[in-house]
Amino acid sequence: QVQLVESGGGLVQAGDSLRLSCVVSGCTFSSYAMGWFRQIPGKEREFVAAVSWSDGTYYSDSVKGRFTISRDNTKSLTNLQKNSLKPEDTAVYYCAADRHSYPYSDYEGAYAYWGQGTQVTVSS
Repeated sequence: QVQLVESGGGLVQAGDSLRLSCVVSGCTFSSYAMGWFRQIPGKEREFVAAVSWSDGTYYSDSVKGRFTISRDNTKSLTNLQKNSLKPEDTAVYYCAADRHSYPYSDYEGAYAYWGQGTQVTVSS
C-alpha cells in the first residue's frame, strides 16, 4: 500500500528555518504531484505548496517567497524548506500525493494519500 512518512517538525523561534521531508513508498512516485498542507486546531486544512510530476512548483500566497518545495524522484522524497518562520506558521503539516491532477491541485480532496502529519511550532 502507499505510505507517506513525514519528518522534520519541531519547535523553533520566529525567523528560524526548518525543513520537512516526506518519504513515499508503494507507488510510482515520479507519476504523482506532491503537496503540503497544514492545519491549525479548530481550522480547516489549508494548502501550502505543491510540486508537479514535471517539477513545477506552486505556493499559497501566505508562504510564497519563504517556503520552497522540491522533489527527488530517485529517493521518492519531497522536501519543504521553510525560512523566515512566523508564529502563524504553527500547525500540523501534512504531505499528500495526487495521481490525477496536472500540474497540481490546491484542493485536499484531489489527494488520495496522506502522511500522518508533523507538528511545527514557531515561538515569538
